[in-house]
Amino acid sequence: MVNPGVQQASAGGGTAESSVRTLRLFVFALFFIFGGITSLNDVIIPKLKALFTLNYAQAMLVQFAFFIAYFLISIPAAAVVARIGYMRTAALGLMTMTAGCLLFIPASSSGLFMAFLGAIFVLGSGITIVQVVANPLISMLGRPQTVHSRLTFAQAFNSLGTTIFPYVGSILILGSLSQVDPSTLSGVARALFRTQETQVIVHTYLGLATALTVIAALVWLARKKLVESPSEMPTLEHYLSLLKLPRFSYGTLCIFLYVGGEVAIGSVIVNYLMQSSVLGLGAEEAGKHVPFYWGGAMVGRFVGSYLLRIFSPGKVLACAATAVITLLLISANTAGAVSGWSLLAVGLFNSIMFPTIFALACEGLGPRAAEASGIICVSIVGGAVVPPIAGLMDDLTGLKAALIVPAICYAVICGFGIYARRPAAYAEH
Repeated sequence: MVNPGVQQASAGGGTAESSVRTLRLFVFALFFIFGGITSLNDVIIPKLKALFTLNYAQAMLVQFAFFIAYFLISIPAAAVVARIGYMRTAALGLMTMTAGCLLFIPASSSGLFMAFLGAIFVLGSGITIVQVVANPLISMLGRPQTVHSRLTFAQAFNSLGTTIFPYVGSILILGSLSQVDPSTLSGVARALFRTQETQVIVHTYLGLATALTVIAALVWLARKKLVESPSEMPTLEHYLSLLKLPRFSYGTLCIFLYVGGEVAIGSVIVNYLMQSSVLGLGAEEAGKHVPFYWGGAMVGRFVGSYLLRIFSPGKVLACAATAVITLLLISANTAGAVSGWSLLAVGLFNSIMFPTIFALACEGLGPRAAEASGIICVSIVGGAVVPPIAGLMDDLTGLKAALIVPAICYAVICGFGIYARRPAAYAEH
């Protein structure tokens, strides 16, 4: 997606084709990294929940700390791009992510849950900056006729990251929870175990910090490969005027609800599969199943891209949302393998939702579709709002009954698919 009021870049008329190919590789790497690190939250949540003896509402503050960055940082990040350009901002974002990873060191030493939330917020801020850069940049690096294929290919790298990182993270981070239940330890023993186990998290994120530093250096060295020219930043009022359009405002709400519902489900998968009434797995083995949820999205993108060429995108979206609601109901009302795998299968139908909602919301906006993408990026803050609500329901009713929260989100999305099933005519706005 292309944000307005930022540096304008061109693959032609100044940027050599060899440089374009190099820049594409960097952007694909960025999609892989921020997708993978985002999905690691699903592994961190059960770890911190156990170590700090949190309830689900408290544990979901991890997602709140991470996704609130989209609300607070997206527009300022666009302003930074306008001032210093895409490549320099990408390097800044990567170094901010590095700082977030390094903050896990003092968080571990302090033994405070709030310190971990602070580190996660900084990490989320860096990812927000990188995403503000990566989405429009991949659109610019090539011919306009092939922009959709490039975006789909880039999203595949994002899905690859969300599939690989949770599996590796489960091995590195969750293994010991299968051997020791922190709630059974005394105060001193629990504090010692907490310090020891948070070091496992630290070592994982130190490895990520090292990789991020190397990539940031490479991006910085390649900063002059992209020809850019400055553009004026639109006012906040100019942005918000788009929300007066019913189709766009409904779509923006659905992005908010989709991200919230997807994250709420992903956040509880480990604990959900550990239940004796579901699969009764240990923490590490349950964590290794998280990639099935995110990997389903990767597979679904290829299937969905074919279906979207044949059927109305709105109808495909409505059918996918209906399938998710059905799977959630099956999971909540069954036991054993059926309950577990029906929840994991939700990822398959999540696959087409974000890009389809985005396209339907922006349809008919013409030149203002670029501005619309900035607002939609802010609406990703749904990942900070819906999971804590779902977590509160988890505490009050149990994990299965609480699936009603994401089910409501998907019901609204289904309604949008039906509402937007016909193409929108272009109009001056």
